[in-house]
Amino acid sequence: MNKKSDKNNIYEESLEKQKANYSPLTPLSFISRAAKVYGDKTAVIHGDREYTWLDTYNRSKRLASALNKIGIGEGDTVAFMGSNTPELYEAHFGVPMSGAVLNALNIRLDAKTIAYILDHGEAKVLFTDREFSETIKDALKIASVKPTVIDV
Repeated sequence: MNKKSDKNNIYEESLEKQKANYSPLTPLSFISRAAKVYGDKTAVIHGDREYTWLDTYNRSKRLASALNKIGIGEGDTVAFMGSNTPELYEAHFGVPMSGAVLNALNIRLDAKTIAYILDHGEAKVLFTDREFSETIKDALKIASVKPTVIDV
């Protein structure tokens, strides 16, 4: 019988989930483990920039710390308007490390839709690339929320 189709998996018999035998894989546990196990291995290449897993982990921790220092934490929303860059990648780890929720905005949306998303998510911080400054300026004129805007 094929082991993969065997419904009586011997590795799950009589084993209640506990710290000794089970650890859920979350983005935060993933990046922490990757930094420990593959710290010197390349995680991201973007143009002429290259970051290892340890670099990515450390940069993400610094982002989390910076967000906490400005009062961002559990239950807060951090929006990000940017292309697929290392900064956006690091935000996927750094924002949850701070306790907040990441709301990545689609760069193809118009200002009215972005304003709606910022309001609906109650964004406290908005990271944005200057490439999208006109759209963001227009969105912020419409939005009820007034997030702290940080250029990346």
